[in-house]
Amino acid sequence: MLCNREGDRVPQVTFRIPGEEGWHDLATADLFAHKTVVVFAVPGAFTCPYSPIQLLEYNEYAATLRAHGVDDIVCISVNDPFSLAAWAQEEGADQVRFIADVKGDFTRAMGMMVNLSDQGMGQRSRRYSMLVNDGVMIKIFVERESLEAMPVVSNAETMLHYINPAAEKPEQMSVLMQIWRSLLSA
Repeated sequence: MLCNREGDRVPQVTFRIPGEEGWHDLATADLFAHKTVVVFAVPGAFTCPYSPIQLLEYNEYAATLRAHGVDDIVCISVNDPFSLAAWAQEEGADQVRFIADVKGDFTRAMGMMVNLSDQGMGQRSRRYSMLVNDGVMIKIFVERESLEAMPVVSNAETMLHYINPAAEKPEQMSVLMQIWRSLLSA
């Protein structure tokens, strides 16, 4: 059962992040402190066809979201950091920061862990997005449908509309998303 966490502080966990000079710790307190962050979670890197659609939409919307006060866009997945890095590179997603929730601590604390063992994926995250301001979860959009369904509330378009209903969405992405949606519904 999902509970409404809006207004709560993000769970306090520490991620292990690879960097040019080795591994370092990144606490959620530091990740979210003194800024506005859009977070979206996917079940896993390379989980086609919907995770790439969600990722590419956020990547395309990045400039527009930043123009409306978002400081950072973060993709969290119960994955290893190397898979996420390879996925980011393959998709050309250079406007999104990827955080590997290797042990699922953040996802579990968010109440978003799902067992996808019957699909060969083990413990993974629900598909969701959230707006976080200075560590406080302002708005959370959770997909109610199967993880194998098109993201309809955790997508960048919904997030932008929540932040500013009058904001214009990127033209290129609107056309791309219409094409994807028509292909997937065929």
